[in-house]
Amino acid sequence: MKRILFVASESVPFIKTGGLADVVGSLPKNFDKEEYDCRVILPKYQCMKEEYKGKLEYITHFYMDLAWRSQYVGLFKMEYEGITYYFIDNEYYFSGPTPYSDICYDLEKFAFFSRAALSALPVLDFRPDIVHCHDWQTGLIPVYLKDTFSQGQFYQGIKTIMTIHNLKFQGIWDAKTVKDMVGLSDYYFTSDKLLHYKDANFLKGGIVYADYVTTVSETYAKEIQTEFYGETLDGLMRARSNQLFGILNGIDYDTYNPATDSYIVQKYDAHTFRKEKIKNKRALQQQLGLDQDDKRFMVGIVSRLTGQKGFDLIKCVIEEICQDGIQLVVLGTGEEQYENLFRHYDWKYNNSVSANIYYSEEMSHKVYASCDAFLMPSLFEPCGLSQLMALRYGTVPIVRETGGLRDTVQAYNEFESTGTGFSFANYNAHEMLNTIRYAEYIYYNKKREWNKIIDRGMAADFSWSTSAKKYEELYTRLLGW
Repeated sequence: MKRILFVASESVPFIKTGGLADVVGSLPKNFDKEEYDCRVILPKYQCMKEEYKGKLEYITHFYMDLAWRSQYVGLFKMEYEGITYYFIDNEYYFSGPTPYSDICYDLEKFAFFSRAALSALPVLDFRPDIVHCHDWQTGLIPVYLKDTFSQGQFYQGIKTIMTIHNLKFQGIWDAKTVKDMVGLSDYYFTSDKLLHYKDANFLKGGIVYADYVTTVSETYAKEIQTEFYGETLDGLMRARSNQLFGILNGIDYDTYNPATDSYIVQKYDAHTFRKEKIKNKRALQQQLGLDQDDKRFMVGIVSRLTGQKGFDLIKCVIEEICQDGIQLVVLGTGEEQYENLFRHYDWKYNNSVSANIYYSEEMSHKVYASCDAFLMPSLFEPCGLSQLMALRYGTVPIVRETGGLRDTVQAYNEFESTGTGFSFANYNAHEMLNTIRYAEYIYYNKKREWNKIIDRGMAADFSWSTSAKKYEELYTRLLGW
């Protein structure tokens, strides 16, 4: 039996701010239970969902040294869907209204969490073969294992994997402050270890010391070895390229299933979408006050409204998009300039554009189920989950060829009648506009071809079971048994 420990700052269903939580909540359930004992350690946040907080079972507590101070560590546990979750409790660090606050405070909080997660293992009587760390918040774990923990017999031979969900976030602060809060000697604060220019970098430490490094798509694993996508760590990523692997994220096929989805007006599947999917479009048009028109090309966007997601491209050509007579449904929050951009066009083209500047799980499902196409023109996209949901719901993705978007959406080829969506290569507003117009042309003039694109998209398998098998192969390779 291989023992795997996931350490992360968030996980569904307990706490979620982004795609990281989906991965940590879904992946362990999909490993072969006969061969893998996979458990998860999370912080016990005050802002966790109440329904779960009340069910946590207290195990024990102890005190742990962190740099110059002694800290309380409470341990709780819960079984959820067959997986054991442990929670590290410390009210000083985890009592805020959100999981993350200002970066300096977060660095100390996650240094504490990383050290506490390792210190708790003998108390929990669980010795993992592999500690699987997620993002910068757990970057110090591989470093700590090589430092003070390397003396203990219990920790000998534990392997580590560092998974990068988004290289843009690295956990960086000035080295003097970090040195004081994390309890590591000067030895670790050199440019080949934690030091990055003049600052300390948690994620860099994890990448340097982990046995393997993974990221969330094959293309992104290649891209982060280049200067443009490498976020100043491209040299390190190239140096570690022999131990760097890209494994695509999946989505939960039970949660995102148009045949059983309770959020949507009309359920449908790959066989019935031609007749039934349209009923969701009608209902959404009515709900949002858009023109009731079955034939209008409806494009959906569900996203954080930030520059990374390609909204500056949309800003350049939104007038042309609106004048084409398509319907645009936007759901999400983010940078003020983009929130106001969509509010303005909602006001100007009230029957065609609907700006929903909030986030709602229910509304997101309705957008995936109702729209004809889904627009995702990202500048960079480590994996991206929205395009996978769109494919699952028979909504044709229009994406830029970067990261996971390139790996998951096959561009339509009208001569060979292949492909599951539409894509463009260069980060250019008019190239995006031309691609949207090409998709419109196929939708209006070649309806049978359009439906075949949907057929192929709904037949693609991006469930977690596929990803889990690849992680299992990687674990076997790392352990050599």
